[in-house]
Amino acid sequence: MKCNLIVLFVVFGLMLSSCSKQQKPLEIEEVSLVGSAKLDVPERLSEWGLFDEPLAKLIPKKGVIPYELNTPLFTDYSLKKRFIKLPENTSATYVANEVFDFPEGTILIKNFYYQKDLSKDESESQIIETRLLINEGKSWNAWTYVWNEDQSDADLEIAGRNVPVSWTNEEGVIKNVNYSVPNLVQCKSCHELSGTMTPIGPSARQLNGDLHYENGIKNQLTFWSENGMLDSLPSLPTVQKLARWDDPNSGTLDDRARAWLEINCAHCHRPEGPAKNTGLHLQASVTDYYRLGVNKPPIAAGRGSGGMKYSIVAGKPDESILLYRISSLDPGVMMPELGRKMIHEEGVELIRKWIAEMSDK
Repeated sequence: MKCNLIVLFVVFGLMLSSCSKQQKPLEIEEVSLVGSAKLDVPERLSEWGLFDEPLAKLIPKKGVIPYELNTPLFTDYSLKKRFIKLPENTSATYVANEVFDFPEGTILIKNFYYQKDLSKDESESQIIETRLLINEGKSWNAWTYVWNEDQSDADLEIAGRNVPVSWTNEEGVIKNVNYSVPNLVQCKSCHELSGTMTPIGPSARQLNGDLHYENGIKNQLTFWSENGMLDSLPSLPTVQKLARWDDPNSGTLDDRARAWLEINCAHCHRPEGPAKNTGLHLQASVTDYYRLGVNKPPIAAGRGSGGMKYSIVAGKPDESILLYRISSLDPGVMMPELGRKMIHEEGVELIRKWIAEMSDK
């Protein structure tokens, strides 16, 4: 069976629910971005033909290529395995400092999973969800699949779901979270750019790093170019490279903090993003420290400010709204608003140290 009209009605219901909780109503055009009577969406992940059996091993079929980001988004400590499938005889086009221009029919695949015991070199894993982002020409559409208990397949999930997860971290401490699988409207809220749904991760500076392929280790941009997946790649030394937030060898403290802010915050906090009206722009390329938040008062003061005056006070993390919000789990305060139910303790500590060592700009 295929999902068709039911997708339209369920998503419209989600939109009405979301509107009741937001000051700004969602635009009706969102229906066209996530479903129509003409769409036939597979009910199970296996029907897409992306991975060999057993599905949970995530062994990609021919033409499905793995990739990694230098600094990935934090999602309640979940791990991720990413893949891309380009239509046959097509390629992406290089765009400096932005997500590549991908051909119609491109599928970006992101699997969220937990390794049950990180204190061991090898332990059983549990895949929670697989998200597909598909270029359908005029827009990208997002479809989410939630894995069943025996990990044999994943079912299409329109309305979102909470999944209890437990794992042991590197220090041997048991962690628990009621993991949130987003609904389709929530997917768009994070992937909106200039009013259109778009990918966040696969840019040159995120992909400018090594990955272990079947034939050995190679820079991802070089691999894509040599295998006909990417056009117009300039000389590799001229391509920007985003630091790895947790690797001091990949960049300075400023480089790593800015990388963390870019992937966790700048999909909204940028001139084309949903939070553009705040004037707070958190891309790693921003050079104006006022727009980055230094000595910048919030546009709308409220509970989210914590009674503080500025987004960032150089040298004073405990007087900085930015740190206060990323350290919170209060729904009326926390940032990002979606995608987490836990505090990214290591990321928060990185930003705290960055602000503490920041000189007055």
